[in-house]
This record gives sequence, structure tokens and C-alpha cells, in this order.
Amino acid sequence: MSTELESTRRALRDAIAQAERAAELARLLDDAQAKLAAAEERAAQADALAEKLSETEERLAAEQAAADKLRKELAEQRFQAEVANWKLSSIKVARWNRLGDAIKSGKSNPVRLAKGIKGAAKPVKRPTAPKRKPVATTAGKPKEERPGAAYQATTSTRTLEGTSFKLKPFRVPTGPNTRPHLTAAVIADPHAEALLRYEWRQTTGFTPRDFARVLPLEVPHLLVVESVTQGPWAEEIIGEPGEGLKALLAWCAERGIRTVFWHTKGDVSAYAAAADLFEHRFTADLTVAWPRLQFGVQPRVHNPLPLSGGRIDRVLTLDQLLPEHLSYPDVLTSYRWPAAADCPPGTPQWRLAEIAACGTPIGTEPDSRRAHVALRRAYAMGTMSERIDEMLDAIGLPSARPTLNTTVLLPIRDPFTMEHALAQVARQSGVDQLIVIGPPEAELRARDLLPEVEVVYRRPSPSMTEGAMLNAGLDLCETDLVAVMDPRDVYGPHYLSDLRRAFLFTTADIVGKAAFYAHLRKPQATLLKQPEAEYTYLPEITGGTLLARRNAMRELRFADLTEGWDEVLMRQCRTDGVKVFSADRFGYVRVRDEDRWLLGAAHLVEYGSAEPHALI
Repeated sequence: MSTELESTRRALRDAIAQAERAAELARLLDDAQAKLAAAEERAAQADALAEKLSETEERLAAEQAAADKLRKELAEQRFQAEVANWKLSSIKVARWNRLGDAIKSGKSNPVRLAKGIKGAAKPVKRPTAPKRKPVATTAGKPKEERPGAAYQATTSTRTLEGTSFKLKPFRVPTGPNTRPHLTAAVIADPHAEALLRYEWRQTTGFTPRDFARVLPLEVPHLLVVESVTQGPWAEEIIGEPGEGLKALLAWCAERGIRTVFWHTKGDVSAYAAAADLFEHRFTADLTVAWPRLQFGVQPRVHNPLPLSGGRIDRVLTLDQLLPEHLSYPDVLTSYRWPAAADCPPGTPQWRLAEIAACGTPIGTEPDSRRAHVALRRAYAMGTMSERIDEMLDAIGLPSARPTLNTTVLLPIRDPFTMEHALAQVARQSGVDQLIVIGPPEAELRARDLLPEVEVVYRRPSPSMTEGAMLNAGLDLCETDLVAVMDPRDVYGPHYLSDLRRAFLFTTADIVGKAAFYAHLRKPQATLLKQPEAEYTYLPEITGGTLLARRNAMRELRFADLTEGWDEVLMRQCRTDGVKVFSADRFGYVRVRDEDRWLLGAAHLVEYGSAEPHALI
């Protein structure tokens, strides 16, 4: 009996404890629900206040527009009154009017009449006609500069040692976007905004007061906030987080929008409290224990496209190149201006990469070869598209974007060129598919030399022209880009990767080389064709350097010719309005026994091998 009684007592104690815990949980639940209700009420109040603020801003804008209209009407009335007074004054000093006054006043006094006529004959300065003055309106006041506004260069004059130079500014492109399926709301300083604006559809320029009205117009997939130092958001994220930032993050949380904080500059401790409110944090500072997100070059703006006025024939220091208070579009103009940039030790790596990516030699002397290698290295360090790929993968959003996968078409008509031709393809990087049309032994040899590349072989009929061989290969192409390589020519190991780069910053459908080195075996001469044709849109490029978008080539096709198919293709491009872009002069050598056309159209470099000049 005592055992059963003790068991009953324990059961009662457990039941009482559970009841107390249940009561405590119920109390906590009630508190949570009360807090939730209070939060919902505050959110509703905030929404109501935001709506009232929006209405107030709209009314203010309407009143400002009405006031501007009244100012213009008043200014016009004043101008018309000044015109009337001017006309009256002009009439009074007119000679015929003064003669009439003299005759009227002196008709009874000959002496007065004579004096009056004499005075009327003297010339009198007429009053100056009034001019319309600009009307000061609220719309004419300088607006706060925000990223995402009109993003073009504004300062076209540079001053060096007291001499002014007029530049033709670099035109900042408006697109295209790398990931048009993705929308990002971005709070960033102009530099970071320039790096990000081509990576997705981007919403910028919203403030803590109007984000709830602006962002719903196109609800973003993610919010990216940089460690800004100026603008309406700086005080929200520096030090203690502001209410505007908290409201923005709450708005994103309600809609499942991912939030990212990107620390790029400044003491991380100043931003730590705000950064803790974000789902994901990245940093460009190697001393901070957050995932890395470094700056990368942005091909849309960091590229070797030249200024229309060309470069100045001077080497500039970094201070001369980048005076204070330049907007970032003006910085992009300055990058392209000097013959070379002499950068001091300690220059940030991202700055050096941007200058190099714009094709400007870094050092005390201009050197186009060194500049090309530096450009290649700047891109190899990583583009902004690759950096955003890393970020999107880390936060769980798709990073899909167009690829530069490449197929090489290799028509081999002469079996004696087979080994040389396959060796040129084997030294390239980024080849996904090789289509060989040639002798039977070419298939096994290609598979042996390129074990990681998909090799497709077709045996040509004896009557096939080179153009027909290329068309047959084009029908088998499965990648986004298709390249034609000539079995007779020499291609450096960076040839394809250098050429592919042009698709990152041009809108061309066909890229190749109009500027290139050539070697003629019989005279042992090395020539340079059209050195001024680098990095420009031109009517034609040489066929052995063709790299094109597959879809464009399938519409154009190749002419059924062995010699001159490239000339026919270029004429068709001009007729159809297909853009053709000439890249750099390096990485390729056209090799022939002799060529009178080249001898007459190119510059003689030296008698000897072309490879030391071309292959860098």
C-alpha cells in the first residue's frame, strides 16, 4: 500500500510540475502573441505613415510644379513689360520722333526750331533689348547625386601643369545585363554600383523614406548593401543601426528576399552592428573573418575600348591621372587617356587591375606588349561576373548566365598540315568541342592530342571546298561560340582566351583580327597588318581568326569557296548589319610562302621569325 501511495504522490507531483510548465508556456505564448499583435500594429502604423508620407510627397511635388508654373508665368509677364518699356524708349530716341518733337516745340520760334533740328540730327545710343532670364525652379536645383541616375561622364577637361586638355568622354554602356532573370536592390557607393549594375536588373536610388513605395514596383530577389560612407543610408548602417535599415530588412524578411551586407572599406567594427542584421555577410578585407567577396574587373566598363580622341603622348602619375572630385564615369575616361600610368607603391590592387583592364600600360614607359599581358592578368584575377557567381552560390540563388563555350572548326585539306594544325588547337584553353574535317588519320590523332575535348570527325569528299567543309562542321556545332582555325597559321596558347574576352565588352556577333602579324617564308619577312585596327568595329577581319556566335553564323553560313570565303562573309555582314569587331594584334601569325597583297598593305617589322613579336 505504501508503495502505491508513493507512486501516486510522485505522479501528482509530476502532474503539478507539468501543469506549472504548461501554465508558464501559456503565459509565454500570450506574451509572444501580445508582442506579435503590437508589432503588427506598429507595422500597420508604419505602412500608414509611409502611405501618408508618399501622399504628402506627391502633394508637395504637385505644389512645387504649380509654383514653378506661376514663377514662369510671372517671369514671362515681367519680360513682356520690359519689352514694352524697351520699345517705348526706342521710339522716344528714334530720329524721326525727335525731329517731330523739335518741329512741334519750335514752330513759333525759329531759333528753337533750328536748335531742335540740329540736336535731333545727332546719333543717340538706343537702349539694349531685354533678354529672357533663366527661371529658378525647384526642378532646376542640383539634385543629390545617387548611383543609378544618369551615369555618364560630366568632366571632359583635364589640366596638366597649367595646360587644359579637352577629352571626348568614354561612353558608359547601359547594358546588357549578365543575368536578366535576377533583380537586386542595391545600396552602394558609385564605384561598387558601377561593378554591380551589369550583373542583374538593378534598383538603386531609394531612400529610408521611400523604399516601401519604390521597391514594390519590381520586387527584388535580393538586397545588397555595401559599407557606404555617404548618402542617405550611411547614417543607417554606421554605428547603431537606424530605424530605416531595420524597416527595410523587415520588409525583405516578410517577402523572403535574401539580404547581403558587403564590407568593402572602412573599419569593420563601425558596421558590425548593422551587418549582424543581415542573413549573409561578405568582405573585401583579408583581415576580417567573413567570406571573401573581392572587387573584380567589370568588363562592360573596364576594357581596352579606346577614347574616340585617342591617348595623350605622356606618362602620367596617379595624381595627375585621377584628380580629386572626379565622378566614377570620369574616372573611366581618365583610365584610357595616358600613354602610361606611373602608379606608386601601395596603390590598391583593384585600382591597378582596373587601369590594366583598360589597356593602359602601368610603368614609366608605354609598352603595348606589357600592357596586353597586364590586361590578360587583370581578367585572370577574376571578373565581377565570377565574383557574383560565388556570392549567389553561397546565398542559394541561381547563378546561371550565358557561357563562352567554344567549338573549333578545323578543315584540313593538306595532310601535311595535320600535325601542325592539331598542335595549335591542343595548346588552346577553353575548347569544348573540336570538329575535324580532313584525312582519316586526323580523328585518332585529334583524340590522342585532346583527350578532354569532344572530337567530332567527318571525312570530306574530294570535291568539297573549304567553305563547304566549314558549313558541314557548323551543322555539328553544339556550343555558343564557333571558331575557325587555319591549318597553315600559328596560334599562341592565349589566342582563344584573348579573343573570347571581346564578347564580354562588345555587342559584336563576330570577333577576329584585322590587326595581326604575318610571316612570309620565301623572303623570311615579318609584317604587321593594320596596327591601328585594334579594339574597334571594322568592316572585316581575316578568316583564320574568326570567332562568332553560333546562331549568327548559322544564319550567315559560309560561301562555297576555298579562297575568299571570308571576304564574301564580311560583305554579307555589312549588307545584313552584323557587327564585326577587331581585337588585339597578338596571339596569331598568318603564315604564307609569299603574299603580294600583304607586302603592299602591311608594315615590315623585320626579316626573321614573327613569333617573338606576336606570341606573348
